[in-house]
Amino acid sequence: MEDSGAGSKLLWFIGGAAIGVTVALLYAPAAGSETRRRIGATTAGGRESLAGSGREAFERGRELYERGRKIVDEAAEMFERGRQLMDDAPSDAL
Repeated sequence: MEDSGAGSKLLWFIGGAAIGVTVALLYAPAAGSETRRRIGATTAGGRESLAGSGREAFERGRELYERGRKIVDEAAEMFERGRQLMDDAPSDAL
């Protein structure tokens, strides 16, 4: 699960970048309405980016779940075949 560490780092990076941009905009020599517009645009962009990251993480989790479920189903099937072979084997062969 190395991807979760990379995803966490990406979220921290995006959060830090958003905070940095917000601070820079607050100290920028611009009109209040212009600064508020910039902050709103930056916040919206960050929100969209985080939502996209969340969707990607969800899809990755779904893929891993499906792959794990397939492995478990195959293992159960192999176990059942082995059990049937043992049941069908002559008792003196064991």
